[in-house]
Amino acid sequence: MTTENLQTEIKELESQLTGDMFQDMEIKDRIHNLKMKLNGTRPMNSEIECVGCGS
Repeated sequence: MTTENLQTEIKELESQLTGDMFQDMEIKDRIHNLKMKLNGTRPMNSEIECVGCGS
């Protein structure tokens, strides 16, 4: 996935947020994981989630 693809997917997910914490929880988790990939927090194709934050 390229940087542009990641940014596009993040924007699409952000547009789906409702403001209800419980409904948005899964979407926010996906956004968080994409932002970690975008920022190089973990390898792009890593199956292992972020150890530091427990995601």
